[in-house]
Amino acid sequence: MNAKRKVEVFSAGCPACRTAIDLVNRLACPSCDVLILDMNDIGVAERARALGVRSVPAVAVDGRLLSCCAGAGIDEQALRAAGVGQA
Repeated sequence: MNAKRKVEVFSAGCPACRTAIDLVNRLACPSCDVLILDMNDIGVAERARALGVRSVPAVAVDGRLLSCCAGAGIDEQALRAAGVGQA
């Protein structure tokens, strides 16, 4: 049995964040463990900073910030390339 892919979505609850969460949830498969993380929580903010998150929404897969989240926003192609939605 394959290990689950850890998908962390960093959100501040804004409309752009909700759109990103909807996209990740739509693409996620049974092999994806999706976590929605609230940037208002200091522990979440520290985790985001450690990953290099500079703006939200942002997504990390298996502990690596996706390149699309380094400034350009969430991109379906980058999510798929990271394995989101693939068993």
